[in-house]
Amino acid sequence: MAKPRVFLSSTYYDMRTVHNDLERFIREQGYEPVLFERGHVPYGAEEKLEDDCYREITNCDILINILGGKFGTESKDTQHSVSQKELLAALKLGKQIYIFVEKRVLAEHETYRANKKVEGFTPIAVNDVRVYEFLEEIYALPGKNPISPFETSEEITRFLKEQWAGLFQMLLQEHARQKEVNVLEKMEASAATLNQLVKFLTEERTKGDQAIRDILLSNHPLFNAIRTTMAIPYRVFFETLSEMEKLLEARQTTLVEQAPWDDPIYREYLSNWPKAKKVLKIKADLFAEDGNLRIIRADEWDDKNVILEDVTQPLSPEEESTADDLPF
Repeated sequence: MAKPRVFLSSTYYDMRTVHNDLERFIREQGYEPVLFERGHVPYGAEEKLEDDCYREITNCDILINILGGKFGTESKDTQHSVSQKELLAALKLGKQIYIFVEKRVLAEHETYRANKKVEGFTPIAVNDVRVYEFLEEIYALPGKNPISPFETSEEITRFLKEQWAGLFQMLLQEHARQKEVNVLEKMEASAATLNQLVKFLTEERTKGDQAIRDILLSNHPLFNAIRTTMAIPYRVFFETLSEMEKLLEARQTTLVEQAPWDDPIYREYLSNWPKAKKVLKIKADLFAEDGNLRIIRADEWDDKNVILEDVTQPLSPEEESTADDLPF
């Protein structure tokens, strides 16, 4: 299982005890400490060692930077130490950063700010005024870069324990809210679809009502009524009386002459299957005078628009032997 990698950045000789305590604390939390002095930073033959440290920060999740009274090893740019450049590299990469400064250094930093323009000012808590110049640089950075004072490593570990517990609690809350986020994303997707539909219908309305008529026609309740009544296993669609009657003919069901119709409001169609002759009655006014199917909404539909009646007569032995299967 992957573990958070924690990079420890500081001058070494004056912070050996703090380094050892923090390394032990990080391991106790189940995380992986990365310390240069332990050989945790792989280095190449061509680049400078400090470049290897900066590159290793890319593979870490957290950087702990500890500033004491020593400036430390000077980096290539001579303005910063290597540990200071490590902090700047982590800031540039957007890593989670914790900065700890010795209390005596922070206390004298206020004196430095008041006297930094005074010629001959000599700091006591640090061995190089560039330590204070770097603190000024950190304070001037945008975003949240809190600096925590410390005297003992115990103060650092206590602070980190509280901070990491807070991060874990935030992670749990975000995980719990993920369902809400998923619901909102689905709602946004549905809203976008509805907006597109409204836009489409609005644009089509400028051309007339044809778009709405096409939608209503494709969902005409007569299609489902015929499909269900005749047990047709595929989708039914037609636009005119002629197209419907061709469909019925394909199902061995043909129009009955108008004279024997039981009721003139129904058009009657007779099945040609001897074992089960049935009459299919369809309301004539479902079609306009020109033969086009009238538009009807589902809530306007009456089940009496389509009726199926059984008119089967007893078959002779000869008819029984030659009869085909039932059409519906």
